[in-house]
Amino acid sequence: MKPARIASRRRALRNSLLALACATVITVTGQPATGVGGVAEAAPAPLKPGKRCDEMYGVKDVPVGGLPQGDASRAVDRWDTYEYTNPGLQFDGLNPTQAELNAAGTDYKKYDHSDPRRIYARFNAQKRWTSFSDYLSKVYIPNQGYDARGKAFMGKIVREMGLTGPDWICEKEFWFKDPDTGDRYKRRLDAYNKRTREIVEAKSNGSPDGREKPADRAWAKNQGWRSYKYTYVFAENQTRDAKNFMNELKGLAGKDETGNERVRSYNYQSHHKGLPPKGTENGPYRANGTTMSPGNGTSTGSRGSGNQVIRQSPPNPQTLKEQLDRLGRTGQRSLMNRGLGGIDFTTLDLRYIGKGKSGKGLDYAFSAKAVEDEYAAGWGGREKGDLISDAFFTWLALDPSTFWVNLNPDEPDRIIDADFGRTDAGRVLLEADLELKHDIFKAMDPETDAGRNFMNALPKRNGFPCWAGFRYWIEPETAVVREQDGGIHILDTPLKLSTVPQETHTQPPGGKGCDLTEAETQQSDRVLDRYITPLVAEKVNNGDYYADLRRVYTARVAAEWVRQNAADMPAEYREIINSNDVKRWPLRAPHQNWTGKQVWDRYYKAFTEGTFKYKWSNGEDVYVYTVGGVDFSKQPKRNMNPVRFRTEQRYKPRTVGYAVDTIADDPNKEGYLMFGGNSAGHSEAGTPTPTPTGTGKPTPSPTGTGKPTPTPTAPAPPTSHSPDATTPSGPKDPGGDLADTGSSAPVGLIGGLAVAAIVAGGALVWWLRRRANTRH
Repeated sequence: MKPARIASRRRALRNSLLALACATVITVTGQPATGVGGVAEAAPAPLKPGKRCDEMYGVKDVPVGGLPQGDASRAVDRWDTYEYTNPGLQFDGLNPTQAELNAAGTDYKKYDHSDPRRIYARFNAQKRWTSFSDYLSKVYIPNQGYDARGKAFMGKIVREMGLTGPDWICEKEFWFKDPDTGDRYKRRLDAYNKRTREIVEAKSNGSPDGREKPADRAWAKNQGWRSYKYTYVFAENQTRDAKNFMNELKGLAGKDETGNERVRSYNYQSHHKGLPPKGTENGPYRANGTTMSPGNGTSTGSRGSGNQVIRQSPPNPQTLKEQLDRLGRTGQRSLMNRGLGGIDFTTLDLRYIGKGKSGKGLDYAFSAKAVEDEYAAGWGGREKGDLISDAFFTWLALDPSTFWVNLNPDEPDRIIDADFGRTDAGRVLLEADLELKHDIFKAMDPETDAGRNFMNALPKRNGFPCWAGFRYWIEPETAVVREQDGGIHILDTPLKLSTVPQETHTQPPGGKGCDLTEAETQQSDRVLDRYITPLVAEKVNNGDYYADLRRVYTARVAAEWVRQNAADMPAEYREIINSNDVKRWPLRAPHQNWTGKQVWDRYYKAFTEGTFKYKWSNGEDVYVYTVGGVDFSKQPKRNMNPVRFRTEQRYKPRTVGYAVDTIADDPNKEGYLMFGGNSAGHSEAGTPTPTPTGTGKPTPSPTGTGKPTPTPTAPAPPTSHSPDATTPSGPKDPGGDLADTGSSAPVGLIGGLAVAAIVAGGALVWWLRRRANTRH
């Protein structure tokens, strides 16, 4: 045989073997057969073959399950929580001085993972964040738990959806080629089944990973994967972005031969609960807050999901935008619990307080509205949380006889109790009283339909409407609560307005006004209640300005329950009751210099000089209307009976139980979240000694125990039941980039509210500028 022919045959044999090798790789990795678009092209680097899902996550004796054939959601009865270890939580209380930061340098690798200086050095090495507390809470801690959170949720999915047996392979890698652009994308699939032609992607939040979207689009468009279906499983409510992306994928992938969508979404409603590593639950670097806790916030105080999201909340819209933009540029926004800005703190209110599940302290839960547009809300959480907590302790410390404010032009020396006037609760009540007066007059404007009808229905003098002076106040409708299992659920606290005739000696501009008969006085009172009261009551119950008033009122309800059940309360709460000491809950900035006299002076000026000027229909006279305490002593209440509570608020106890440890959707109030904490947190005393310098070799990221939490039928277990923790690890780089994986007794008392408003003594008085001759 000639050398040329021998070489030719050798080349042919070599090419045949190469083709066989490629085919073998395709078979072993489970790639579908080559189709349009070249799906099965050989990868330039070895692809990870994955592992049986049940073996990877330690799931045994679970039969193979089936996936939903279309979009689906788990039944409300099955909503639950799951746990995972977040190594960063052992450091959530770090608050270094600038000197400590400077001393740490930028070489974090020389410090052991248990040494906080490693975190200081990481912060120093990055350039995006200038505030250490922001970096810690918004980058470092979320990033530390992201991988473990994703694996814990995936393990739960494997167990509960039955992704078991030899056909279900997890974390298997493929190349997807976009037939339109020719671009290829490596994609690691959470779960893949070649036999049933199924793919499952689990998201421990409510949003897809932006870095994975191009690969998923390539899959959806590629004809080589036409026989496969793709199911996204979301642990939380889908964001707007997620819904849009699901619709986009459905449009690209189309339907199967039976007419069903090839892309499905499954809403799982399982709330994640991050835990610090075992043994560090009360370590020296743990955070303790003062929210709803008499602890000092350093060595003792409160902990929980409520504390975390309130602490993360920026102080204003501008800071929120800057931080969202920064997180968006680095791809880290999805790490935040519900997303930074995903909670509307203007709706924050206290909805539960009761004995701690752990037997220590008190549990508490807030409620707030979730928002789709993260830039539209999410700031001011700390301000609102502090107001609720400070008001709660104010109501405990002071005697109820001091819970009043009074704006009366005749009484400049009886505006607010001296101690009450040094608190934000007192400030809110008095400012609300002044606003109430303004809102009453706004509603009387004859340029509006209600104001014109009001004026027309009043008694007249010489064609001009008059009404009697009156006292206007806010008081609660019957509050709806439920006392159960050692706690109180505050379900509804509506407010109403009431009036009684009342005169003052101080004269408004223009003099006393009209002298009315008893019948005319009663007529003017009825007209006021018919046309004006409903409009103002709507503002008081739902208006933005009165939100703080509603907050301090629900805090009053909670505090009164604690007061009445003092014998069963923790000692640290009993010591506060009727102590008349509110120095620990003073007026906060920017109101630290506020006084009640300042408000009275504003009111007196408006009363005597006039604020609103209304022209009556003949155009000859301009009228000035002035309307003019608050009393928190009335306390109507109604304890919801057990049958109604189980019917209307069936899931409230379970949700409150979850809320102590995590952020939970409230199935009883669509679009709202609940989150809270427990007041008995504590950290080991003393200044910890830094761990000796380590080797600089990073420790592998935690993968969790692989034992998903079964669906609970009661509140989640206490921290002591958490899974064993793995060795803490740090982010991959100083910037903190994303990880790869994605008694049923009635309540004795419900705090009442009375916001009184004294109206000018002749009610309708006109400014003595009668324009008899309009030419003047």
